[in-house]
Amino acid sequence: MNRRFIRFLQASIAGLDLLTLNLAVSLTLVFITNIPTQYVNYYFRFWLFLNTSWLLICWATAIYNEYHIMSFEIFARKTMRVYILWVAVVMMYLFFFQQNELSRIFIISVILASGAFLLVNRFIYLLLRHYFRHGEHLSKKVLILGYNDIAKKLATYLEEESLNTQIMGFCEDESRVHELSTYPILSNISNAMQVSKKMDINEIYSTIAPEQEKVIYDLIKQADQECIRFRIIPDLSFFINQPVHINYLRDMPVLSMRSEPLDDVSSRGRKRFFDLVVSFLVIVFILSWLIPLLGLIIWLESKGPVFFAQQRTGRDNKTFNCLKFRSMRVNSEANTKQAQRNDDRLTRIGKFMRRTSLDEFPQFINVFKGEMSIVGPRPHMLRHTEDYSKIMGQYMVRQFLKPGVTGWAQVHGYRGEIRDEEQLKKRIEHDIWYMENWSIWLDMRIMFLTVYRTVKGDKNAF
Repeated sequence: MNRRFIRFLQASIAGLDLLTLNLAVSLTLVFITNIPTQYVNYYFRFWLFLNTSWLLICWATAIYNEYHIMSFEIFARKTMRVYILWVAVVMMYLFFFQQNELSRIFIISVILASGAFLLVNRFIYLLLRHYFRHGEHLSKKVLILGYNDIAKKLATYLEEESLNTQIMGFCEDESRVHELSTYPILSNISNAMQVSKKMDINEIYSTIAPEQEKVIYDLIKQADQECIRFRIIPDLSFFINQPVHINYLRDMPVLSMRSEPLDDVSSRGRKRFFDLVVSFLVIVFILSWLIPLLGLIIWLESKGPVFFAQQRTGRDNKTFNCLKFRSMRVNSEANTKQAQRNDDRLTRIGKFMRRTSLDEFPQFINVFKGEMSIVGPRPHMLRHTEDYSKIMGQYMVRQFLKPGVTGWAQVHGYRGEIRDEEQLKKRIEHDIWYMENWSIWLDMRIMFLTVYRTVKGDKNAF
């Protein structure tokens, strides 16, 4: 599907949801509640909180991302969860800030009206999907040249990811077809243009390279004459058996194993600026009093240093001293053995710090020094880096990035002790996904989710 259309669809749905939320507030004020003059400020602050909390929750849960909105069932379920979470957050705000000045009828009416409007919005979205899928003047008719593994995969992708695409069928020589196809075989390759004109085809996708079938060159020229878009899907499996990303160095295509937004200097600069600002604020406003307070408690319970500095693997496999508040009694296994649940080496204050992630706060000093980032793959002990790299072939890919205080894997529940290969595999997958999809907004979202999981409590925090 056209990426600009997807962005337009996402912005439209998000804007409609926000508009109807404010419509619910407005209608409730007009028809149900009269605001006493002395309470106007309370209602205004509540209105601001409704909008801010809704936007933050939608952003943190990524409700409007492409994967969610392409499936109505997934989008509807996600909407219900976001609505329930939003209601819970609103209730917490009312409870903790004791907003007794607000009318209870007003609050209930706004919440119920917002839910009703969200339901209406989803039906509007369902109608739009139907309109784009079946509107004659909006839908694209696609013909696929070749019937092979690439062609079948292409048909599946077009079905799943396009709202306005109709796959009319394949063109392939009968001698090469040895199974029933999901769409009809309309003709051989040579007659593809006659079929295209007859069926009003808008786009032709060729899974056959011109070097394999010289007739493809003629079809490209004919397609231009008939105002039919011609696209070629190269089969790179002969050279490489995994997805690749294509960039251009002037007119030369360059294949990369993965996308790396942080390979760009300007992106690294934005991330470093973000790290400096956040780490400076944490050092000045939190660590300035947290270090003396926790340092005294740690020293009183267990004699030894306040900080635990351990050599860990950083970016490009370089080592650095990772700082933590010491949560264990001084022991000889600190650099070789992971902390485990009910570990007898943990002190009482250490258990509390690990459960609340307070022990990680000195790593903001590492961030300020440039050894770590706020968000990135969690750094491992040198021994574990060596062991894990032998178990998983892609493990060292995560070392392309600076390690982080928190990460994409951690907010998805993959933190703490690694007990089996499946857990290690999932962490690596999440770390690589983060590397391929980095943005400042993603970093902010991960920070928000980290705080949320810490407050909620993480079963793997021990």
